[in-house]
Amino acid sequence: MFGDRRFAKYVCCFVTMTMVLMSMPVQTVQAAMVRTETVLTLSTAKNVRENLNQFLKREDVKAIMMAQGISPVEATARVDSLSDAEIMQIADKMDQLPAGGSTFGVIMGTAVIIFIVLLITDILGYTDIFTFVKHPSSK
Repeated sequence: MFGDRRFAKYVCCFVTMTMVLMSMPVQTVQAAMVRTETVLTLSTAKNVRENLNQFLKREDVKAIMMAQGISPVEATARVDSLSDAEIMQIADKMDQLPAGGSTFGVIMGTAVIIFIVLLITDILGYTDIFTFVKHPSSK
């Protein structure tokens, strides 16, 4: 008889602990797939942010900012406070900004210089590339 009570006591403690543990609040976890674009955007935004901070650390940029009345520390703090979307927007427009330099402008400038050189050599009679140039010797 005492053996049954002792067994019932252990079972009762086990059932009580199980009920207490089951009544505790449980946090649910949601898992989802992370898209590759999200990971690339985050790493690209980090790289762009580092590049902007390196740009702001240059002495010539600091001098220009000081001339305009902007503190370099404040400019760095503002870059750090930008969101990833704003950083990516700045990176997309970097090539279009006047100081950034555009590849299209370089190509067009080179093409114009080559055209002028060929035109001058055709006028002087060294080449015969353009049909609209009349050579002095062909009169």
